Amino acid sequence: MTNVVIIGGGPGGYEAALVGQQLGGQVTLVEQRGLGGSAVLTDVVPSKTLSAVAEVMTRLRGAGELGLRLADGSCDLAGAIRVDMEQVHQRIRELAQAQSEDIERQLLADGVRVIQGVARCATKSLIIASTDHGDQVLPADVLLVATGARPRELADARPDGERIFTWAQIYDMDTLPERLIVVGSGVTGAEFASAYRALGVDVTLISSRHQVLPSQDNDAARLIQESFEERGIVIYNDARALSARRQGDGVVVGLADGRSVEGSHCLMAVGSIPNTAGIGLEDMGVVLTASGHVVVDKVSRTSVRGVYAAGDCTDGFALASVAAMQGRIAMWHSLGDAVAPINLKDVASNVFTAPEIATVGATQAEIDSGALNARSVMLPLRGNARAKMKGLTQGFIKIFCLPTTNIIVGGVVVSRWASELIHALSVAVKNKLTVDQFAESFTVYPSLTGSLAEAARRLHVGDSEVILY
Repeated sequence: MTNVVIIGGGPGGYEAALVGQQLGGQVTLVEQRGLGGSAVLTDVVPSKTLSAVAEVMTRLRGAGELGLRLADGSCDLAGAIRVDMEQVHQRIRELAQAQSEDIERQLLADGVRVIQGVARCATKSLIIASTDHGDQVLPADVLLVATGARPRELADARPDGERIFTWAQIYDMDTLPERLIVVGSGVTGAEFASAYRALGVDVTLISSRHQVLPSQDNDAARLIQESFEERGIVIYNDARALSARRQGDGVVVGLADGRSVEGSHCLMAVGSIPNTAGIGLEDMGVVLTASGHVVVDKVSRTSVRGVYAAGDCTDGFALASVAAMQGRIAMWHSLGDAVAPINLKDVASNVFTAPEIATVGATQAEIDSGALNARSVMLPLRGNARAKMKGLTQGFIKIFCLPTTNIIVGGVVVSRWASELIHALSVAVKNKLTVDQFAESFTVYPSLTGSLAEAARRLHVGDSEVILY
């Protein structure tokens, strides 16, 4: 029997535990807080639940254009709704806890031993789990480190959980903030700014770059910036926040250029720090990056034989889907099952703003820099019949293909529910489908997916193009 010890119960840890047990390992998982980790308890599940509430409010605000009225004749449906933030956050916490309990039940039902405690590595084959009932010594033939990450904090902007928050603390607010300052315009900051604006909050977004979402497709990021500004979000571009402090019943954020921004509350969304310090990794010889992330190869191996790592503590993509796949791959590889190295070009990701941005595969930046020779088409959604029916005026489809073979190598979808639409392009990228194969598959009329097929048809012959209608 192979003893497998997993440190961390997030997606990388619990998915690995299920596979490890399935393959005959004797799996012990050590988790400090609760199964699901940050992804379930304080990050992905909570934030996307908040985004779902915000989406309802966004749709209500567009109801008047569809001819919907209140009984008194008013078309301000959203204005007739009061957001009970205490109830919203209570529901978020309950959903997160329920999901965590579901994961624990599944692990226990499959025979995984779950220990609540803090783990540290005495050696690579001897793990100490500190619990409320004392230390437990765990032998490990295989060790998987899946300790995740925590919000990064600025020295002069310490969160207090009352006026200044991290993304893990913000669900403790009982009331809707009057004026919310969001520091950081990456994915986390943009998603919260979008959600709280939809809930009726005055939002100011501090961006250290020239526009929001600097890591995303430039056309998509520009559209989101324009959408934010149209919705009344105040954006400080090229502005670096140095401090955040309480002042009376509010918060003042200090910028590097001497300006200050005042609000009622502040959300710090300035990145994350891997939870790799103090658990014995460096003593074992595990190589870390300068930022503290574990260096892994494409089958999740670290620099030490028998030690694997998965999730946000590694130097890969900080996505729950990637963490889960890294964890599974680690078990397949360590326990002798068939395994294919992870290919990050196949990873689909999504930004849950309004509209959403979904991407997969090759990027526009790679094409523009000359790193990839590819053709592309960019097709606005406003010409799509289903989009018109739903009152969708923003968004586009972008597809990239190789110039000779016409194989689809990437794509971008900007739309409401882009996260649901990207899967077709993910299948195309994964299976190296040509634009003709993709376009010849039937789509429903009317549907937003029809624009995916139309964009592919545009790439049948000719050069890259942008369709302006």
